[in-house]
Amino acid sequence: MKNAPSLSWHPSRHRTSMLLASACLALAVGIPGALVAWAASDTSSVPSKEFPMKIRLVVGEQVATATLYDNPTAKDFASLLPLSLTLTDYDTIERVSDLPRKLSTQGAPEGMAPAAGELTHYAPWGNLAIFIKPRAYSRSLLPLGKVDEGLSILSRPGPYKVRIERVEP
Repeated sequence: MKNAPSLSWHPSRHRTSMLLASACLALAVGIPGALVAWAASDTSSVPSKEFPMKIRLVVGEQVATATLYDNPTAKDFASLLPLSLTLTDYDTIERVSDLPRKLSTQGAPEGMAPAAGELTHYAPWGNLAIFIKPRAYSRSLLPLGKVDEGLSILSRPGPYKVRIERVEP
């Protein structure tokens, strides 16, 4: 009769267990985990010490503030600032505007499910989209940042002018 295999600790079993646990965690986290990893990436020429970057969105005499994420697309957006845009209502849940050019999608996730207040870039159209309400997952929608204060200022139906600029430290 053969001896039963030993279940004691062994380096190769431990390594296999750790790899299996990591794979399960990656599957459980899925796309949100990929967004977190990508949002923290630093592959742009803009110095990382400037990120996360605070910005202001000025509508008439009112000011909303937001924070840009530390990712290549947000850094590319920051390189365009200051910007004067006209925001229009799109499907009552977002305010959109064309940008002077499409932004970098280097290392970007395939898409996202934006929350209310999320600043995003819709890659196929090359526009800025600020979400007033949450939305289901959308392919090619990339995270730029999040409104900190003043979402109600941006919630008015468009069109209206907005100036987006850096908040100097």
